[in-house]
Amino acid sequence: MFRSETIIREALLDEAALLSELSRESKGYWKYPASYMEVWQEELTITADYIKSNTVQVIESAEQIVGYYSLVFLSSDLEFLGFTLAKGWWLEHMFVRPVAIGQGYGKAMLDHLLSWLEQNQIKSIKVLADPHAQRFYQKHSWEYIEEVPSSISGRTTPLLILRLG
Repeated sequence: MFRSETIIREALLDEAALLSELSRESKGYWKYPASYMEVWQEELTITADYIKSNTVQVIESAEQIVGYYSLVFLSSDLEFLGFTLAKGWWLEHMFVRPVAIGQGYGKAMLDHLLSWLEQNQIKSIKVLADPHAQRFYQKHSWEYIEEVPSSISGRTTPLLILRLG
């Protein structure tokens, strides 16, 4: 159950290794093959430079980090596996520890994200969601756009957008 002493705050530079471990643990919840996890190793690694260069927020309960999300801003379009990632804001990571899934932490992070977007007058944000998370995003007003190539050969991932105002 979601605890009242839960806070969301900026990630600290020295939490990079912890967030990397949390990323892998959370992604592993879906029982992906080891070969997929190897391909995603770099994508799931958070560094101090990454935290310094992007918006990274952690959710803490009882002084334990139970999840985090990160936003990146692309100043220009980026080609990725034959698909163009459009310039603008992207939700790059959103992970919750498996033991905390279903307890409201993901929703709390989305609410925090929404508030951050409104404060910064950002009108839309996109995400390349894990297929297992697509329903979660759509339940919270994200619109499905299309399937795009994944970093795993022969696999796709859903592209979703959240429009504000």
